[in-house]
Amino acid sequence: MNKAIITVVGRDTVGIIARVCTYLSNHHVNVLDISQTIIDGFFNMMMIVDYADADREFGDIVNDLDAIGEGIGVRIRCQREEIFTKMHRV
Repeated sequence: MNKAIITVVGRDTVGIIARVCTYLSNHHVNVLDISQTIIDGFFNMMMIVDYADADREFGDIVNDLDAIGEGIGVRIRCQREEIFTKMHRV
């Protein structure tokens, strides 16, 4: 299993989850866990995904998600689980 953490932050709008999940599904990235909330009009989502069976290289997935985020007006960040964990250790 190759886990990654995807975070999405920005102004809430229709279709954010649909757009991200459609991309992931189309490229065989499995969503293991998802949490989202909307606070005062701001959308926040965190996903844990498994990209072991993906048909795209990890770097391409990162770049594609970044472009999707720009297109829908949100910030999408995708990091390998081990990098995310090291960056967020207390």
